[in-house]
Amino acid sequence: MERPVATLSLDLDNLWSYLKTHGDPGWDSFPSFLDRATDRILPVLSGLNLRITFFLVGKDAALEKNESALRAIANAGHEIASHSHWHVPHFQSLSRAETVQEVEQAENAIRQATGVHPKGWRGPSFSFSATLMETLAARGYDYDATIFPTFLGPLARLYFFATSRLSRQERSERSDLFGGLENGFRPNRPFRWSLEDGSRFLEIPVTTVPGVRTPFHASYLHYLATFSETAAKAYLATALGLCRSVGVPPSFLLHPTDFLGKEDVPQLKFFPGMDASGVVKEKRTTGFLSQLCQSFQVVPLGEMAKSMEERALRSIALPAASPGLTGSSPLIESKASNPSI
Repeated sequence: MERPVATLSLDLDNLWSYLKTHGDPGWDSFPSFLDRATDRILPVLSGLNLRITFFLVGKDAALEKNESALRAIANAGHEIASHSHWHVPHFQSLSRAETVQEVEQAENAIRQATGVHPKGWRGPSFSFSATLMETLAARGYDYDATIFPTFLGPLARLYFFATSRLSRQERSERSDLFGGLENGFRPNRPFRWSLEDGSRFLEIPVTTVPGVRTPFHASYLHYLATFSETAAKAYLATALGLCRSVGVPPSFLLHPTDFLGKEDVPQLKFFPGMDASGVVKEKRTTGFLSQLCQSFQVVPLGEMAKSMEERALRSIALPAASPGLTGSSPLIESKASNPSI
């Protein structure tokens, strides 16, 4: 039988963006592990004959030291999409002008670094807003892939805050980090946002386990594997089996930390699953991807989006914009003036 389709994507968060979101010092010197990460990620994908979607951060694309790693991704034939410019984890608190600038800066930097104009978007830490969706649609994007339909977002946020050095203001800005309980009630399969002008904009959620809505992205599987690798593999097999049985096309998510270990980035010891070596992490991730490929035909998100163009999908009204977010205080690309971005 022909395998149903799944999508595979990787949020190419860099070391500095993890440190910044966590409130750790030193992020503003933009430390990078992109060369090391891509040297591990690309051979694994090639070995499994996979083309996937890479969500790039604009600020990384703007730094010359990262250009060779990002060009290697594009040259390998993977889809290039946008993951914002400053890796902002609180889009709901940005004004319209700030939102537009985030999208535009990332576009320009990614195009300059890779030669590709991104047509897909994922917000950092699953952060989004009505203004952002409207901006993406107006700028001709094909899809958003931010929504994470789980009830566990608030628990993940509490854990993150407990291990962080964030100030009270920074915690307030990140009050919607990883989403709220309402995300658990959002669709677990592709749908369209209903925009104010009457148009529709495609959303491809990061899939959670049908029914129970618990995560099964690779980082969560690595966390489970710290207790039992056998249980993590069985959990993934159950999640993929449920997706097939109810007709949900899985959108499976990767991060660089799924290929890097404790010896590679000791600064990220606070991150779940980072107590294992890089060799172990790479082997586990390869196994998770092999399980996905056994059950599904894996394609980039952009390919899935094109197949959805003529399909009738459920439409959902955008959440109301937060009051007062109509100013024009642009984000300035300056370390001094952006301590919490």
